Amino acid sequence: MNERPVRRIGSGGPWEEAIGYSRAVELPNGLVLVSGCTSVVNGVIDAGNPYEQALNAFGVALDALKSVGLGREHVVRTRMYLTHARDVDDVGRAHKELFDKVRPAASMLIVSGFIDPSLVVEVEVEAYRGADAS
Repeated sequence: MNERPVRRIGSGGPWEEAIGYSRAVELPNGLVLVSGCTSVVNGVIDAGNPYEQALNAFGVALDALKSVGLGREHVVRTRMYLTHARDVDDVGRAHKELFDKVRPAASMLIVSGFIDPSLVVEVEVEAYRGADAS
């Protein structure tokens, strides 16, 4: 049986090269892990309100999935990191708009901060292609 190799996908994000990480990693079993995504659009921080930042961050993650042929329907887990508990409703609203029909396992955590203080939301996404899919 020939097992697919681990596939590493870069997006050209500003911190990928400096820190040494991939935007997404696809495992041979069909699981795709997307690194933490923030509201950085075309290499520039788009620091809108928490709702807008969440939509942008999930957009970055979904673009990474698209690059490996997957969409939001393949998402099985999300993690949302926020700097303020007051933003739970706004970020939750963005998550519901994107994933209400998918219903992935989800976590929302409050953290002390991110790499740039204007960012208030970071998200991670995991998706599953299936072990038999190519």
